[in-house]
Amino acid sequence: MAGILVHEWLARHGGSENVFEVLSSTFPEAERFCLWNDSDGRFQGVHETVLARTPLRRSKAAALPFMPAVWRHLPHRDAEWVLCSSHLFAHHARFGGPARGAPKLVYAHTPARYVWTPEFDGRGEGPAARAFSTLVKPLDRKRAAEPVAIAANSAFIAQRIADTWERSSTVIHPPIDVSAFVGGPAELTPPERVILAGLPSQFLLGVSRFVPYKRLDRVIEAGLAVGVPVVLAGRGPDEDRLRSIAADLGERVVFVHDPSFAVLRELYRRSLAFVFPSIEDFGIMPVEAMATGTPVVASAVGGTAETVIDGVTGALVHEWTRPELKLAIERAAGAQADACVSRALEFDTAVFVDRIRAWVASATGTDAAPAPLSPGGLHP
Repeated sequence: MAGILVHEWLARHGGSENVFEVLSSTFPEAERFCLWNDSDGRFQGVHETVLARTPLRRSKAAALPFMPAVWRHLPHRDAEWVLCSSHLFAHHARFGGPARGAPKLVYAHTPARYVWTPEFDGRGEGPAARAFSTLVKPLDRKRAAEPVAIAANSAFIAQRIADTWERSSTVIHPPIDVSAFVGGPAELTPPERVILAGLPSQFLLGVSRFVPYKRLDRVIEAGLAVGVPVVLAGRGPDEDRLRSIAADLGERVVFVHDPSFAVLRELYRRSLAFVFPSIEDFGIMPVEAMATGTPVVASAVGGTAETVIDGVTGALVHEWTRPELKLAIERAAGAQADACVSRALEFDTAVFVDRIRAWVASATGTDAAPAPLSPGGLHP
């Protein structure tokens, strides 16, 4: 008898989807459930809930009030354990049949930010969201008391779990395919070579969706602090504002839209430093950058403070002023590429697989003997 894996909704891309993909490979016999599957074929054979058959799947905000009840009415199943990958309400999951009494575990990407910590997520700031949060917090904390064990994706989130759910948790950092970023230059297509040929000879790099809370304006400030051009890679509604900031400050900023994996890898490799200002639950991209040997300048608050070693693999910033940024970038410039790569390897997929197997086995008393990953960590 195998276990059951549960996830929120499934999209084509996302950090939590990466975790679910590796969990699927680590426990290939487990059945899998999600609210709805919009992954464009990335995930196959995953059972969906009743919400998938309604128009609500097209609006997370509209579906939100129904999710707790839907998670409590999952079908009859038999299983040795249930493992929920949760960043909203997946930890509420309850099956009918024998699986209802099976040990439940939760891998928490975070307690729902727009319920518990709206200061980190603007979606929770409106009057309707605040009213919903007030109603749902007692229920969410009650459901968080059900698991026999909780794993947090960082110590930052473990503290949030303690503060909100009033539970202790084990820190298991999420899996990162470090090997994909380690090594020499990648093979590039002619269009990719054109993109890279248009870059400055030296630059600071920022990568994310172009949205205000990612604080890419601070990457521009960092460039000004040391007199170096900036490359911003991604796409999003904040681009016009960022271009205006760059123009007003007289800073040269090159925008690279939706870089391919090969281009992203080269951007990391060629940059003087990767600047990551946002406060994240963990932060995958700083580890990717270190895997290419590039130092990282990141916030001293959040998950990046657990991955970037100040003065060794980059620098941690407390106040994003130009004088501190100048010192931080100078400190990061002294990092050795080998030290950055070695640090990144501590967060490799294989490390996660070993830790998650041991944690499930310890919490449930079941056998968690290793099973081989298929290439790329995909579900066989």
